[in-house]
Amino acid sequence: MKKQLIKFLGLALLATAVFVSCDDDDPITPTLTVVEKLDNGIMEGTLEENYTLSAGVSYNLSGSFIVADGAKLTIPAGTNIIADAGGTGVYLAVLMGGKIEINGTAGNPVVMSSPNANPGDWGGLTICGKATTTAGANSEAEVGGFIYGGNDDTDNSGSVTYLVIKGTGAQINEESQYNGVSCYALGSGTTLNNIAVINGSDDGIEFFGGTVSVTNIFLQNNEDDAIDWTEGWSGTVNNAYVEHTIEGFSTVIEGDKDNNNPKINNLTAVSTTGGTALQFKKESGMTITGLSLSGYSVSIDMKDNGPLANVIIDGEEADPTKSYNAPATVDPTEWTWIDAELAEVVELSGNVDSDVTLDASKTYRLTGSYIVQDGASLTIPAGTKIHADNGGTDVYIAVLMGGQIFINGEANNPVVISSDLSQPGDWGGLTICGKATTTAGVNAEAEVGGFIYGGTSDTDNSGSVTNLVIRGTGAQINEESQYNGVSLYAVGSETTLENLAIFDGSDDGIEFFGGTATVTNIYVENCEDDAIDWTEGWSGGITNTYVSHTIAGFSTVFEGDKDNNNPVFTNVTAMSTVGGTGLQFKKESGATITGLHMEGYTIDLDMKDAGALSNVQIDGANPDATLMDGETSKYTLNSGKDSDAIDISGWTWINAEL
Repeated sequence: MKKQLIKFLGLALLATAVFVSCDDDDPITPTLTVVEKLDNGIMEGTLEENYTLSAGVSYNLSGSFIVADGAKLTIPAGTNIIADAGGTGVYLAVLMGGKIEINGTAGNPVVMSSPNANPGDWGGLTICGKATTTAGANSEAEVGGFIYGGNDDTDNSGSVTYLVIKGTGAQINEESQYNGVSCYALGSGTTLNNIAVINGSDDGIEFFGGTVSVTNIFLQNNEDDAIDWTEGWSGTVNNAYVEHTIEGFSTVIEGDKDNNNPKINNLTAVSTTGGTALQFKKESGMTITGLSLSGYSVSIDMKDNGPLANVIIDGEEADPTKSYNAPATVDPTEWTWIDAELAEVVELSGNVDSDVTLDASKTYRLTGSYIVQDGASLTIPAGTKIHADNGGTDVYIAVLMGGQIFINGEANNPVVISSDLSQPGDWGGLTICGKATTTAGVNAEAEVGGFIYGGTSDTDNSGSVTNLVIRGTGAQINEESQYNGVSLYAVGSETTLENLAIFDGSDDGIEFFGGTATVTNIYVENCEDDAIDWTEGWSGGITNTYVSHTIAGFSTVFEGDKDNNNPVFTNVTAMSTVGGTGLQFKKESGATITGLHMEGYTIDLDMKDAGALSNVQIDGANPDATLMDGETSKYTLNSGKDSDAIDISGWTWINAEL
């Protein structure tokens, strides 16, 4: 209270002085020292002596505030520093030889923020030390032209504990911006604990050389890199939580230049917008123990083709094909001091025993089997994104006989279910079991999950699936069986299936096990076995099928097997840049096809078990086909494969990703 009174008195005297004039009528405008400004709650200028701010008081950072060599600024718990939204002209910097002591507590942190906490409002906190950096001693910082770097790796620039910074990242030029916290050659004697950087337009925290370490750091929606380093930083981060919920950020981590092997112990990063997790430029690298990534479309990026051996994750060389979506290793809900609303990531696993409706505003993580039981329903609204863990056969969605699923995607707002990296075989896909007829009989047992399917109701209704994108399925069950993108076991004709896209499966795109289900508009790209597969007397059909093959080694566009109940296909376009087989029919299977356009396949038609060509009807007739030289079952179509290709330019839903 005494300090607050001094501030008001000082401001009053200042105001009075402006209106008092001398005999020559020139106004007297007193010039306040930096300390006098601080006494009046204003932070501006260069501090050249030790000064302690007042606890519980709000200070206005109105310009640059610099702690000079030999001076120390102490900021007690609960201090609130309000930075003008003045861009690069507003920042707090500590020069080499100066010190800062930020003494926040868990229940009473120090907060530095612009009024609206908008990215780029101000320049953040910069601290310069005397530790080593590959830039050399007495280097010039890209921000402020400050001098940093020496040969004292145990240098002490002070202590920062329980600090929350918001709205930083002011743009200096095309190449440079301020960060939330910039650490220039800070030594290991400097303490950095419990720091949150929120809503920065550049990096959250960046290390320019030095040996300093950090414990407990929270970085939310920083628009460039959350954690960045260069110039041979060799410190450690213990416990970091990174969150991205806005589009267009750069990375969780960016390491650059020389590799002095910094370390991170426990890093959990969550994205609801995809993006890149860990990026290493030139020869940079690090050692990470306890990594958990969720929602990133790229896990490892060795941007300049540096060796993966430079990056060790949980004791092994980094692997860009892994998503690293292990259970979280850091729980930010225990960090009450961060004062930030966390993104809600809801885990899906277990049984659905009643009617459940998901919320498109939330992010979902499929961590195990999620099974809709008899009598229950699962509704997934438009725009919902479900991140499937890279858990192989343990991760899938299944709908049992008597259960229903309602996937209500829209053309411009589809539902997406995908593993983070969309690698073939990451997870088990979607399986639906119905009560329609199948040659396997009533209450047959599925090859996946041991689910029971099949009955006598060909009009059975298992729900509705519209505008759905699935990526990265096909987990291997055993030598004979794998999950598909979508598996339909005896699904009936009253089930609605429209606008399905299936990408990058290590087995089939969609497979029908008997039943009477029909599909309208299906897109299948680079599934490694069959794009469309059926068996057990499926008698439904598909209107508008588009298949794309651009990777070698797949099986077929169509594979029909066993009994022939004559499924009907209207408008089929299949395009291959890698040869392969188009249409394959095993045993007595067949189909009726109208409007076939097929390009790039080495084998057009394969009656694998010498079934009759007449089992396959193309445009109302037996196939006009010639047996290939030296073959007994493989044919080239002389005609019937040159109908107009389907125009999929309007299929906007197929482009959706996590």
